[in-house]
Amino acid sequence: MTAPSLWVSCGSCRLLTAIGPETPGGRAYCPRCGEALSQRKPNSLSRTWALLIAAAVLYVPANLFPVMTIISFGASQPATILTGVKELAAAGMWPIAVLVFVASITIPMLKLVSLSFLLISVQLRSQWRPRDRTRLYHMIEGIGRWSMIDVFMISILVALIQLAQIATVEPGVGAVCFATVVILTMLATSAFDPRLIWDCLESDDD
Repeated sequence: MTAPSLWVSCGSCRLLTAIGPETPGGRAYCPRCGEALSQRKPNSLSRTWALLIAAAVLYVPANLFPVMTIISFGASQPATILTGVKELAAAGMWPIAVLVFVASITIPMLKLVSLSFLLISVQLRSQWRPRDRTRLYHMIEGIGRWSMIDVFMISILVALIQLAQIATVEPGVGAVCFATVVILTMLATSAFDPRLIWDCLESDDD
């Protein structure tokens, strides 16, 4: 009796491809884009933990160190993310201040906490609300791109200041750390395999 083929979704173009037992070398490639196909993301837990821990470590200097330094008439004024939020609020630009606070501080923190919760629940083989945990993962995956809003706003602000010749703006360590945190959390989200949430249920059914 011939073993049934397995249907695998390509990680790049999402094309469903059947992988049969006759696949040479146990490796298959997407017929559309040539991407290597795999049933599961390899070393998902260890890779996600490594990226998540690195992002958590950099999250502290990202908020403590200045994201930029404004030099005007020989005087330098460093500005952190929280300083920028306070300045925007003091200037009456509350919507922008709230947007920067949510995108730069709240969302990265929620992603770190949520991914840690998912990883711990998988390692403990928790059966608590797997559907809701899967939705939580897809929510994290969907909102990750909005974490770059603050970086875009800083870039626009720097361009405006430079064009107006008001002052000279130099990027700070905080901006590099913040951008790295965003990238690491996005990579950690991509490395996590949500199918691990359902594995304990399947093993119990067997």
